[in-house]
Amino acid sequence: MDNLLGGQIGLEDFIFVHRKGQPKEIEVTKTEDALGLTITDNGAGYAFIKRVKEGSIMDRLKFVHVGDHIEKINGKTLIGCRHFEVAKALKEIEKGSTFTLRLIEPLKAGFSHIGPRTGSGCGRKGEYGSGRETLRLRAKGPATVEVAPDDVATTAIEKINSLLESFMGINDAELATQIWELGQDKDNPSQFVTAVDNSDLEAFGFTDNFVFDLWGAISDAKAGRLKREKEDTPF
Repeated sequence: MDNLLGGQIGLEDFIFVHRKGQPKEIEVTKTEDALGLTITDNGAGYAFIKRVKEGSIMDRLKFVHVGDHIEKINGKTLIGCRHFEVAKALKEIEKGSTFTLRLIEPLKAGFSHIGPRTGSGCGRKGEYGSGRETLRLRAKGPATVEVAPDDVATTAIEKINSLLESFMGINDAELATQIWELGQDKDNPSQFVTAVDNSDLEAFGFTDNFVFDLWGAISDAKAGRLKREKEDTPF
């Protein structure tokens, strides 16, 4: 399980092992605050690129791909870091500066021999479940099967993620999910601020105004005042 690419896997997702392939070093000039990356990690100290935003700095480089392991920034190893620590390191790079990113491509393999399941398989329709469950992998504790986020949670997470992009320059769906889970049962901003201060989110140095923006997204979602954004284009 330590070799799985993502930390949250839906029933319609592919599950695959990241095997180290070709390393590559890329010089990146940070001309904008947002680099256009969504990152994740496998809970075992390896951060990966989960999505590259179309038209972003990273997309224009053409050498950065989904599935690449982010190994080093300017020669400093990131092995052992969680995805939010990697995001923080990238955020702290000054706009206008040039930095070196060392990535490891996943070893590619063909899947042309895999076809759709036919009705002749041994599984029966009743055995597949509701399709509303998610396999959640955590850095601490065993993997668990959880009910997939409902529309309220999904809407809140999308809004929180857009706020994180404006603050950190990087999308981070897992961090957005963590923030939602921290605030969903809170009744007022004071409780939420206290919860943030007593969690590992304190390391990000979120400003008071930004924390209140996060609370606004959470409270608006719970009250039904947010509409879900259009889903990302699949890769």
